[in-house]
Formats: sequence, C-alpha cells, structure tokens
Amino acid sequence: MDCACIAIFRKGYGVVVELSKRSGRKERLARRAAKPVLDPCPPGPAGGSYKPLCDAELTAIYQTALALLENLGLGEVPDRLRRDLLAAGALCNGAGRVLFPASLVRDAIAHAAKSFTLHGRDPARSIEVGGDRVHFGTGGAAVQTLDLDSRTYRPATLNDLHDFTRLQDTLPNISWYTRCCVATDVPDNFDLDVNTAYALLKNTTKPVATSFTLAEYVAPIVEMLDIAAGGAGAFSKRPFLKAHISPIISPMRFGEDAVDVVYECIRHNIPMSCITAAQAGATAPATLAGFLAQSLAETLASLVMVHAISPGFPMVFSNWPLVIDLRTGAFSGGSGETAVLNAASAQLSNWLGLPSGVACSMTDAKAIDAQYGMEKGLTSLAAALAGGNLIYESSGMTASLLGASFEAFVLDDEMHSHTYRALRGIEVTPDNLGYDAIVDAVLGDGHFLGGQHTLAAMERDYFYPSLADRDEPRTWAQAGAKDAWDVANARARDILRRHRPCYLTPQQDAEIRARFNILSQ
Repeated sequence: MDCACIAIFRKGYGVVVELSKRSGRKERLARRAAKPVLDPCPPGPAGGSYKPLCDAELTAIYQTALALLENLGLGEVPDRLRRDLLAAGALCNGAGRVLFPASLVRDAIAHAAKSFTLHGRDPARSIEVGGDRVHFGTGGAAVQTLDLDSRTYRPATLNDLHDFTRLQDTLPNISWYTRCCVATDVPDNFDLDVNTAYALLKNTTKPVATSFTLAEYVAPIVEMLDIAAGGAGAFSKRPFLKAHISPIISPMRFGEDAVDVVYECIRHNIPMSCITAAQAGATAPATLAGFLAQSLAETLASLVMVHAISPGFPMVFSNWPLVIDLRTGAFSGGSGETAVLNAASAQLSNWLGLPSGVACSMTDAKAIDAQYGMEKGLTSLAAALAGGNLIYESSGMTASLLGASFEAFVLDDEMHSHTYRALRGIEVTPDNLGYDAIVDAVLGDGHFLGGQHTLAAMERDYFYPSLADRDEPRTWAQAGAKDAWDVANARARDILRRHRPCYLTPQQDAEIRARFNILSQ
C-alpha cells in the first residue's frame, strides 16, 4: 500500500478512501501475484479447536465400540485373516463370528503408526500425516464429469482423469491426489486400474492414491511404479502411492476381495487408507451417537486386521460417516449432520492418537451455485477445525460424489486457503497488539493506511483471493457481471491449456507402454 497521498471523504454511513499509487497497475498486480515471503495460509496447520464431543462422550462411544467388537465381533472373516487374527489374540464365538477382546484392540492402537510420511515423487511435495496437522485432498470415484462446455453432466472418461490430474497438479492446497473419477470408457477392470495409475504417474508428482479392484492387480501395477521410481524394488523403498481400501462391509463384516488387497499392499509396502463408509439409518444406526459407536468399531476392526498382519504398518484411520436423507434414501453429503459426524470422527481418531481421515465437502449440489458453496464451506471447515489429518473428497466433488468438476477444483482450492487462514488463528504478541501504532494513528494522521505496522501485516496476516469478487457492484457489472462459475471456468481452461506436464521420461514412458495396455496418448 505505497501511497503518495491519501484523501479521505466522508460519505453517508461510511468512509470512502481514495488512494493514488506511486507505481503502475502492472507492477502492483505482479507484486500481488508473487508468492509472499510468508504464506499467510500454508497447508498443514494445526486443527482441533472444535470439539463436538466432551471427554465423557468420547469415552462412552469408545467403550460401546469395544463392547461391540468383544461381544458381537465381525462376520464373514476370510480364512487367512481368521488364522492371523486368532494368532494375535482374537476369539471365535462358535457361530461364524470373530471376537476382538478389548485388550487386543488396545494393543493394536498402542502399536499403530501414529504418524508417517506420505511421500511425493517430488520430495518437496511429501507431507506428514498425523498429529494435529490438517491437509485437504481428493477422493471419490465419480462416474460423471461436469462438462466445461455444456455445463451438464456426462460419463467420466480416461481423458477427464488425465485432465483432472494435471489441473490439480497446479493447486497448492491439494496436498495429495486420489483419482477423483472412474474412466467409464475403459471396460476391462485390469486396464482400468493400470491406466488410472498411469494417469497419476504422468501428470503429477504429489503423493497419490488409487484403489485396486483385485489383489492380483497390485503386483503388476507396482512394476509400473518401480519404472517411474527408478528400477525394480525402488517404489517399496519410498512409496509415493497409497491404496484406498474398504475391508469392512457395514454392518460389522469383512469383505474378502478387499481383505486380499490389504495383504498384497502390505506385501509391497503400500500405505493404506482403510475406509469405513457406513450410512446413517441404512447400514448404521440413525442416531448420531450410535452411528459413531458402530463406525468406530468397524474402523478399529480394520486396525486390528492390519496389526495382526504387520504391527505398526502405516494406515490412515479413515472413519468416514456418511448420511442419507431418511425421507428418500438419497445420499446427503452436504448436510449439517455430515459436518458434525465427520468432525466428531476426526476428534475420536485424534483422541486415540491415530492418523485420522474423514470425508467432507461432498456437496449434493449439481451446479456451481449457492448450495454448492454453502455445503462445501460448512462441512470442510467443521472437519478442519476438528483436526482431521486428511480431509478426503474436499476438492472437486459435486452431485453427492457422483460428479467431478474442473471449476470446483479451482474454487475449492481457494476455499481451502480461507480455511487454513482460519485454522492459523490470531497471533497475540506485543507488536501485533499494536499499542504504539494505535497511539501514532490517533495523534497523527488519524488512520492506519500506509503505516509500517499495516504494511508489515498486509502479506503476513491476510489472504487475497484471486477468484472471489470483492469489487463494488458497478465495477463488477462493467467487467461483465461474472459469477463464480464463469470465473472458475475461465481459470480451469487457462490452467488446462498451459499446464501439460509429463513426469515420466521418454524411456520410462516407452517401457511402461511396452509392458502395459496404455490407452491414452
């Protein structure tokens, strides 16, 4: 705010300040576009100030979860897992269910990885998972894409997956990238898993994640990851991809195919998000407390499973409460219930000292509209304030997870900056309290504009959005009266036009194409 002169005019109910600038508009814009020396809202700030549950409620939910595991246990346990669980201290009830004594659950919690590095292929993009650090990322398996041209939904394609991946590669607040859509134009499941992994390798060096349809797909895809990592066995030494697996089918039973994937991921040193995704009133109780007790029990069962196979193996404790509209049975990802349940889930996981994963910002809106903004802001802020370590689904998802949107990706990235700024809080120091600045302003010019105290705070304490409009109405109208959808559409198009990375060398790409059926150019 380098002012040559300041004229202050009193006008009606307020004060209008007109500033004449020493430097030209281009220079000012260039300075504003440059990354500040101190980022006012970097990823990974501390969360945990929002606590929807008191200590007594946390204990009651945990004790109910322990009782469910000890007395009801899990059904449909695959034979190999049953043997490993029994060897670790689980019990059979004689009626086909495996019981988890409280001592076994506590042992699994005690030996669990409390934090670990989620590697990026670029080491500078690696993140630490656990503690009170909060990171936003992606998830989901959208089968539809909100088309940039028609602004209507169509089936998601492999090209979309490549485009989403390279778009998010430029967005600093997406700390890791899980494939956000399913390429519906790839009918073969193995080709689908292979081409999904290839899209991640080609278009980003962030930490990435995907899912494996079958266990036998893991080893060959690890061969592809090894090529990108530099040779046989290189990936497992520094894994930059994690697996999303749902080994528990609510209510309270294992899924054999997913359990087989768990074994293969552990064999290849692939860290995992073991995801529980019960639905309130459908596959879990409709009461929020009862839901949390069952969902916690199921996610703890995943932790005991991992403990029985390989104690301390990196696992994100991904307890994702999902909500349905009990009038219709439709998924309700943008509700207040979703906000408080996922916040409570994060609080429970962190209370147990486990790396927490929750799902928020799952708007039910189909358009980039007021419903979209309200639901995303409400649910993602609640999860962040509660201290969710990894907040999944928080970027790009629309239409109750059925859709993914390019415009949503860029808008959500800016939303995350505001959330990180809120999490950063207020630093109360002698200098920040501004006693001398207040005295100088009152006895001097009568304002704080252009003062050194203000200039020092300008970049350090404030985030300046590039998409949100802060102009007065006349200026906004003269610039075309664009809404958020218009602005985000233009930004997404610009990024997709300019950013065309290939993070594979020609030799790596040729070797992958020689060994796998790569369907993209």
